[in-house]
Amino acid sequence: MDSIKRIKKETPCLSVLGTGSDVGKSVVAAALCRHFANKGIRVAPYKSQNMSNNSGVTPEGLEMGRAQIVQAEAAKIPPAVDMNPILLKPTTDVGAQVVVLGKAVENLSAKKYHERKQSLYETATASLDRLRNAYDLIVMEGAGSCAEVNLMPTDIVNFAIAEYADAPVILVADIHRGGVFAQLVGTLEVIPAHLRDRVAGFIINRFRGDIDLFSDGARWITQRTGKPVFGVLPWYTHFSIPNEDSVVIESPAMAPAESQRFPAIGVVRIPHIANFTDIDPLMHIEGLNCYFMEKPQDISAFAAVILPGSKNTRYDLTWLHDSGWSNQLRNYANSGGHVLGICGGYQMLGSAVHDPNGTEAKPGTTLGLDLLPVETVLKAPKTTTLSDFEWAGLSGSGYEIHMGQTQIQGGSDLLNVTARNTQVCDDLDGCLSSDGHVMGTYMHGFFDTPAITRRWLEHIGLSGFKVEGHDGFNKRDKAYDLLAEHLVKHVDVDAIEKLIKNKKG
Repeated sequence: MDSIKRIKKETPCLSVLGTGSDVGKSVVAAALCRHFANKGIRVAPYKSQNMSNNSGVTPEGLEMGRAQIVQAEAAKIPPAVDMNPILLKPTTDVGAQVVVLGKAVENLSAKKYHERKQSLYETATASLDRLRNAYDLIVMEGAGSCAEVNLMPTDIVNFAIAEYADAPVILVADIHRGGVFAQLVGTLEVIPAHLRDRVAGFIINRFRGDIDLFSDGARWITQRTGKPVFGVLPWYTHFSIPNEDSVVIESPAMAPAESQRFPAIGVVRIPHIANFTDIDPLMHIEGLNCYFMEKPQDISAFAAVILPGSKNTRYDLTWLHDSGWSNQLRNYANSGGHVLGICGGYQMLGSAVHDPNGTEAKPGTTLGLDLLPVETVLKAPKTTTLSDFEWAGLSGSGYEIHMGQTQIQGGSDLLNVTARNTQVCDDLDGCLSSDGHVMGTYMHGFFDTPAITRRWLEHIGLSGFKVEGHDGFNKRDKAYDLLAEHLVKHVDVDAIEKLIKNKKG
């Protein structure tokens, strides 16, 4: 791919690539960001192209991948769209909404998107240039497998960016999924020799058991490839880092709703689930079970059921109807069960979702679950805001990312929105059914405020849970320090730092 004029400031870059999806690239990049930030280095994360429906909002009200927001937090800096200039939000199996520099541009098929990659490459490298002028180190993350040979000619996220930045590559593999030797050796075998030379070494992620038993394996990898294993990261359970993609909740098992030791919350795992990390604070409350459910099942024993956000509301709504979930949810709500819809899930709870202009796919209308007296029209512009709100006399903070507007035709308003993107306002959001059992809101991050979470648990009949310390940022900030300690304990960070010093020298 043709290069563009290089910048004057040669800020070093470090590239974290992977042998596949969900091998731990995002977490390793976040760990490196916090490690270098703790050493007083002005470090920033970067991923030229991210494909994820788990996104967030910058302080300017622009949209970017949540993984890079997490990495920016780990680096102790505000997130900015230059850290993720291109975001693809899948709407179908072969198409996605394209978000460029924080703004939704258009929906494109995979083929059309590949035809646009040259101009998008220039956008991506321009963002990297600006970051290199503003910071002293850039930790870059790749996407999926860096060895997809059919995609290499139009690559704008893995080796192409590493070459543009002249960055050494750390290759991450996941031993938990098996075949770690083949992952590493196979990746090196299928990439061209000049790219192979750019790989400086390996980090093996998600090891379980006695790590000393893998010393022979690490030695074999080094002898076979001529490249060092910088470290083997054991599985951690004493902290958690927000996940990037819904691959971590794919094909969930049936939830044991009948004989549970603790009360439980159910989350319907819709096909185009978005911002599933909204549920994270609930999943870390001791004494409360939280299950993702894909196949329809008996939900009568659940304290509440949540319909999460969606990147294709009408498709997922049709899926609810066709799969049998609609009847399950209606019967549950009509029997006194509590239902919460967030963003797309909120839209589905209404009487209908209209898409007159084909915002998601073909124009048309899909009948809703009819559990809330609301009706939605999908249309531009896209709302992307950091928002402050009040609920039941309590203050909270979250963010909004949605296409369209929802009109309330009964019940009562749920939230008072007091500010959007730091601008004071006096708006309303969401809906609460007349019996108080069904509620919907556009507010992502609803559970990030402990007082809000506690109040919601009380609303659904659960009290006495300890939710202090589960608020979003404070909990994450402590986790980033624990992650950096985990990295330093198990990885030769001195060897990695030498890679950067060599680039400076």
